[in-house]
Amino acid sequence: MQDQLRERILRKLETLPDVRGYQVLDFVEFLESRYAEKTAQSPNVFQRFAEGVEDSLRAGRVSASTIAETMGLLNKAMGVLSGVAAAGKSVATDVMDAATRPAVRPPAAPPAAPPAAPPPMATSRPPVPPPPSAPSPPPPPSPANNSGGTSS
Repeated sequence: MQDQLRERILRKLETLPDVRGYQVLDFVEFLESRYAEKTAQSPNVFQRFAEGVEDSLRAGRVSASTIAETMGLLNKAMGVLSGVAAAGKSVATDVMDAATRPAVRPPAAPPAAPPAAPPPMATSRPPVPPPPSAPSPPPPPSPANNSGGTSS
């Protein structure tokens, strides 16, 4: 379709209320089924879902204003979900790139000198004396001091 024709149709559509817009959509879908020279671009998952909801509401004879409000909310939700899907795809791509990229190891660092011994810690308390030991037994009498009681 020529760009000028498309713009002219869009200008005319913008002046119509939603009820008439749905009639135009029905007529365009009828014309597409009869006379399309090529297949229409297939909608993505979110668009198919939204169009299914819209078609169900129209089949249920829901007012055009209610359908328009519902579709506005669905379009906002689709925008959020599209952003989440794009972020998830980006993360998955980054993970796959990291997994397939060969690991680059940094050059080994030379061995470091052992750390110096820490300086002794200064304490403000006086040194603790060793615990008292048990009294030692008296020494045994020596034979040199045992002369029999007389001295010269």
